[in-house]
Amino acid sequence: MIRITEQESKYHNIDQMEVLDILKGINNEDKTVPMAVEKAIPQIEKLAAAVAERMKSGGRLFYIGAGTSGRLGVVDASECPPTFGVPFDQVVGIIAGGDQAIRRAVENAEDDDAQAWIDLQEFTINAKDSLIGLAASGTTPYVVGGLKKARENGVLTGCIICNEGGPVVEASDFPVEVIVGPEFLTGSTRMKSGTAQKLVLNMLSTTVMIRLGRVKGNRMVDMQLTNHKLVDRGTQMVMNELQIDYKKAEDLLIRYGSVRKAVEAGTK
Repeated sequence: MIRITEQESKYHNIDQMEVLDILKGINNEDKTVPMAVEKAIPQIEKLAAAVAERMKSGGRLFYIGAGTSGRLGVVDASECPPTFGVPFDQVVGIIAGGDQAIRRAVENAEDDDAQAWIDLQEFTINAKDSLIGLAASGTTPYVVGGLKKARENGVLTGCIICNEGGPVVEASDFPVEVIVGPEFLTGSTRMKSGTAQKLVLNMLSTTVMIRLGRVKGNRMVDMQLTNHKLVDRGTQMVMNELQIDYKKAEDLLIRYGSVRKAVEAGTK
């Protein structure tokens, strides 16, 4: 049986298409992705709630994947500290083949079903933690092996895939299956499948961080002030919250290092 992600594109002779037709075809396929994600919201809800509960008790969140899926996990993990002010080791993305595989494919890295657990041991993963396997196909040995060993050791397991069922789902306590259908370019899962995984990751990590109290109202009150744009954004937030002028708000922000702490100090 051919997996959905490997089925032939419904577009033929794309090498003979005009540029505009290629772009319209890709865009038409992309439009279907949010609807596929919407169908998976009940599964995403269960996974997000479970991960949040683990993290409230001191657990961490790990992503593992290969290729595009692995890169997406690394991106989501790396964006959590600057966006939500969490420690860099609280959300961790691991890609098959190591960090070098972020920029250059590492041959056969995804076919080793023992390596993910070895990679996770570097972080002393334990039963408080959660592990999410990212695999468009739902069959990647690196991800399957990591999830199986994690589950054996009491780690909460989940996955984000773009096929129905398979070994990754079987190894997951909370599977998320986003069925986006055949790709515009046959088998190129960096396209719709990758987009779907990115959307789900956005939903998952943002929801978890909100549940952990890292957002107030609709503001990123714990964001890291790493550039002038973010300092200005934070200053505006402090201004609005305390009803003070820009200079006073900026002084408070610089002194206390975060919007949350600046507001708390300003209300004493």
